[in-house]
Amino acid sequence: MSTTNVPVRITGLRSYMQRVGDRPRLLVRIDTDAGISGWGEAYNHGPDLALTHVLDYFFELITGLDARRVEHASTVLLRSARFPQGAIGLAAIAAIDHALWDIAGKAAGLPVYMLLGGQVRDRVPVYCGLYDAPDVDECLDRANQMHADYGFTSFKLSPYRRTPHDTRWGVVCREAGDYFGALRSAAPDDWEFAFDAHAKIFEPIKAVQLADALAPYDPLFLEEPLRPEHLPAWRDLRAKMRVPLATGESLYSPYEFLALLSAGGADIAQPDICVVGGLSQMRKIAAIAEAHFVPIAPHNPMGPLATAHNVHFAAATTNFAYLEYKPDVTTWCPDPYLPVDGHLELRPDRPGWGVEIDEGALAEDHYVRWERRLPVRPDGSVAFV
Repeated sequence: MSTTNVPVRITGLRSYMQRVGDRPRLLVRIDTDAGISGWGEAYNHGPDLALTHVLDYFFELITGLDARRVEHASTVLLRSARFPQGAIGLAAIAAIDHALWDIAGKAAGLPVYMLLGGQVRDRVPVYCGLYDAPDVDECLDRANQMHADYGFTSFKLSPYRRTPHDTRWGVVCREAGDYFGALRSAAPDDWEFAFDAHAKIFEPIKAVQLADALAPYDPLFLEEPLRPEHLPAWRDLRAKMRVPLATGESLYSPYEFLALLSAGGADIAQPDICVVGGLSQMRKIAAIAEAHFVPIAPHNPMGPLATAHNVHFAAATTNFAYLEYKPDVTTWCPDPYLPVDGHLELRPDRPGWGVEIDEGALAEDHYVRWERRLPVRPDGSVAFV
């Protein structure tokens, strides 16, 4: 490994369309003239195949740069569009940003978190995404298995026991409250349960009603009940809710998080490191949140490489709270970070992200097409996905 000040020039970029579970994932490898390669993962907003063309375009803007100048490369890519980058552009920038951090760590012979000032914690707490709302017995069976396998004591579910548009809203809320009450009564008292409303609610008063139904049973948080666009609605919602309000996966930049938190619109910020443009931008969002006394709980329904990116961010971030974790298996990452006692352990003896990528497995096409299906209301109009 090189530890000198000789530039490590970017010479190549290759992208791989792969999958994690039933979702597509795009991986990026950046090569250098020092023989060091780095890896990053992009978020799949869709259309996924568009990412490869954006990445090829961005490569032309950074080829020849010293890969260790990560902040400089990130700035070049963000400003090259002249207009603010959107979902596809920022996902591509995130993958490049992460590959460059990996190279910088490997060139220095250090874990990425050491390049960020070193760890402020020795391990990273995680919660398990279960995502749907299975019957109480099934939910407990799955949660108990995750506890036995990985030590999880915190879980995230959907609050909806049925399609939200199929019946009166009061019934939806009552069923959510009854379900959580039964789950809380049957689960160990020290377990945590959070609920993700998936931005399906349009009217703020309905979000308040749902929060009121869950409040008696002490949820860890209620995530993204509203659409993200109108920030004053989030300020008003937080003022009326009796449970912690979490959001951020649909926000793209430090400026959007500044606006949200300045408005007092969240108790917990949930940026996605593969959505906001990568670790370089994630650190800025964390600083903004810390100045507003808001903890960071990154959105991460991703693969093992994205989880590695988050581990290093979490290790070096003082206002980090807990990380979403999805226990999926891949063919291309043989040594993922796996929870022990509900935490991900740091790997101080491994430079870069601390995981290996099996390029032989990447040679086989595992891409799966996936798209979001819009729900249809009884009157034929489309609802929010």
